[in-house]
Amino acid sequence: MSLIERSFREKIILVGVTMPPATEEETEEHLDELALLVDTAGADVLARIHQRRDRPDPATFIGKGKVEELKELSLEVDSDTVVFDDDLSPAQQRNLEKLLGRTAISRTEVILDIFAQNARTPEGRAQVELAQLRHRLPRLRGRGVQLSRQAGTGGASGGAPMGSRGPGETQLEVDRRRLLRRMTHLEDQLKAVTATRRTQRKTRARAGNRTVSIVGYTNAGKSTLLNRLTDAGVLVEDRLFATLDPRVRRLDLAGGEAVLLSDTVGFVRKLPHQLVEAFRSTLEVVAESDLLVHVVDASALDPQAQIDAVRTVLEEIGAADVPELLVFNKIDVTTEGKRLVDAHPGSVAISAVTGEGVENLLLTVSDRLRAMETVVELLVPYDRGDVVAALHREGEVLVESHEEGATRLRARLDRTSVGKFAAFTVAS
Repeated sequence: MSLIERSFREKIILVGVTMPPATEEETEEHLDELALLVDTAGADVLARIHQRRDRPDPATFIGKGKVEELKELSLEVDSDTVVFDDDLSPAQQRNLEKLLGRTAISRTEVILDIFAQNARTPEGRAQVELAQLRHRLPRLRGRGVQLSRQAGTGGASGGAPMGSRGPGETQLEVDRRRLLRRMTHLEDQLKAVTATRRTQRKTRARAGNRTVSIVGYTNAGKSTLLNRLTDAGVLVEDRLFATLDPRVRRLDLAGGEAVLLSDTVGFVRKLPHQLVEAFRSTLEVVAESDLLVHVVDASALDPQAQIDAVRTVLEEIGAADVPELLVFNKIDVTTEGKRLVDAHPGSVAISAVTGEGVENLLLTVSDRLRAMETVVELLVPYDRGDVVAALHREGEVLVESHEEGATRLRARLDRTSVGKFAAFTVAS
C-alpha cells in the first residue's frame, strides 16, 4: 500500500498508544507530527484514537476491546487506512487488517512513502527502494489456497534426480527469492556509490579541505541555511523531507579560510532503521566531518525532543563524537531563541530566511574549527620553498623567521596537515 500512488486522498485514522515511561502529552505530540507526515504523503487525517497500556498486545498491539472501538470509528468516518505511531509486527498487521477490514500500517510505512516520493537521483531512489524491500521482506505472505505448492519438476515417476523430487516452490518462496535478488542488486549498486564517495572524501582530505555538515530535524531550515550561505539552490518547501539528495558546496568563512559545507537528509523521531541503513553511504560524510552544524527549529513545541532525536540517529551512524554546534533557527518567527541559547552555552541563534545572526554563525564556525587545530613549530630548509608555500596555503602561519639554512615557522594546522608536515616538525 502506498499513500502516494493513488489519485485520491486516502482517509486516515491515527492510533497512538502511551506506554511507560511516556506521557499522554508526548503521545499526542507524536500524533501531531504523524498527522503532518500523513499530510505530506498525500492523505487526510479524519480522526485519531488514543490508548494507555503497560505493554503492547501480542496479537493486535491495542487489544480486542480497542480494536472493536477502532473498527466502529473506521466505519463511522469511512476510513481507508489506520496508521499506528508505533511499528507493528507482521502478525499484528495481518490480524488488524483481518479484524478491521481495511489496511493497517505504521509510521515507518508513511515515512518510506514520503522518501519514495521525494527521491530524485538514481542513488536516492535506489536507497529508498532498498529500505522499502527490507521492510517488506518479513511481511511477505501467501494469498490462500490458490497459491498452494506448484507442481514439482518430477514426481515419483517423473524421472527427476534423487533429492529433487517432491512439491515445487510456493508463490511466497518465489516472491521472497525475487525480492532478495533485487535487494542484492541494489546493495551492490550502492556499494559502488559508497566506494566512489570514499575516494572523493580521501581526495578532499589530502587537499586539506575541512568538512562541515548541516544536520537537524526535518523542516528545521537546513536547506534554507545552505542556500543562505552558498549558491546551492536547494529546493526549499515548508514540509517534511522536502529534499533528500545531499549537496556539497564551498563556504568561505570570516577568516578567509574555506570549508566544504554539506547538507543532509532531515531526521525525525522513530526514523526507520531500514532508512538509516540504506542511506548509510550518504550519511557517512556526517560521521567524517570536522564539525556538525546542528540546526534546530526554535519555534518547535519541544526543541529539546528534536535535538535528542537527531542525536539518537547521529549515534546510530557513528557520528556521536563529532564536534557539534547548536544553531537555533527561525528567530524571525519566535522569541524563544535567546532562552534556548542561554540554556545551551556555546550555541547561536539565527534566521536563515532573513540572515539575522548568520554573520555570528560564520564567526563561531571559524572559531570552532580553529580551536580544533594544533599549533606546531617547523624548520624548513631554504630549498623547500614549496613546503613553506603549502603551509601558508593549508594552515595559518603565526610566526615566520629566517635562520641559518632554514626557515622557522609556527603554524596552526588541522589534524590532516599535521601528519603531512611531520618531517619538518620540531620536537617541543
